[in-house]
Amino acid sequence: MQIGPYLLKNNLVLAPMAGVTDRPFRQLCKNKGAGMAVSEMISSNSLLWGSEKTKRRANHEGETEPRCVQIAGADPHLLAKAAQHNVENGAQIIDINMGCPAKKVCNVMAGSALLKNETLVGKILDMVVKAVDVPITLKIRTGWDTAHRNGVRIAQIAEQAGVQALAVHGRTRACGFSGEAEYDTIAEIKTLIKIPVIANGDIRTPEKAEYVLEYTKADAIMIGRAALGCPWLFGEIDHYLKTGEKCPKPSVIEIRDILLQHLDNLYQFYGEYTGVRMARKHLSWYSKGQPHGAAFRQIVNRVGSSVEQINLTEAFFENVGLNNYKD
Repeated sequence: MQIGPYLLKNNLVLAPMAGVTDRPFRQLCKNKGAGMAVSEMISSNSLLWGSEKTKRRANHEGETEPRCVQIAGADPHLLAKAAQHNVENGAQIIDINMGCPAKKVCNVMAGSALLKNETLVGKILDMVVKAVDVPITLKIRTGWDTAHRNGVRIAQIAEQAGVQALAVHGRTRACGFSGEAEYDTIAEIKTLIKIPVIANGDIRTPEKAEYVLEYTKADAIMIGRAALGCPWLFGEIDHYLKTGEKCPKPSVIEIRDILLQHLDNLYQFYGEYTGVRMARKHLSWYSKGQPHGAAFRQIVNRVGSSVEQINLTEAFFENVGLNNYKD
């Protein structure tokens, strides 16, 4: 799939996830098969740009291209300035968040709350597209609620504004992450616009990825929660789509080595104190489904140093390897 001048190595995209898709995780997923990875959302409020948290979110040092940064807000002028600021700091693609269902985002009329106001959506997209010379992409949901599924109309507005790719999560804002994603709206959008469409929602296996691509005729798929603790999923899907065959799951030793490298990257990126705390969620995800994983999580999430985390992780996976079974 191509977005502006950037030809992706495949049609698999890591979804932006707050508190998750930092540089270490984006690069890991790219190394394991993702064709593109989108950053955590960065606020259009310029007062936050100097904070350590925001600067880390916009950090792309050494990251495989293209570097895609997601921005969030509700004011067209501020979003345009945010796009310019991030391009000046290395962003090669700007993604606009109109899909986040979180209350704290929607309460300030950002994220998926914007889907309520099609006129404002048009103004935002027009201004951001004109503000920078890099491709603009957009992430949306199918609508505000099931009675107001206006994703098709939003998609048409986006194409008219010059947006160069559209990601659609197959749920409304009201759905949150409950129930099952629906793909009919995505399929309809694909028939009505010419820009690339990226299907998102409940894609957890190679077989589901193939089904969604065939059903919606989307150009690509976007994976979020299914990649947590399982970054090799991108490689598994890529292999399956290209060959029709499933590749072997990583061994316990391979999972351990991937996790240990991930932990090291987190410590280097955040420093000891924050790195240890950021690592806890990943340790929980990687150990899910492993024998005695719950007991491991109770212990490892209480320690306060990187050395303790690493020692416990090595011991845990050595024990898993000896048992060589899954729950």
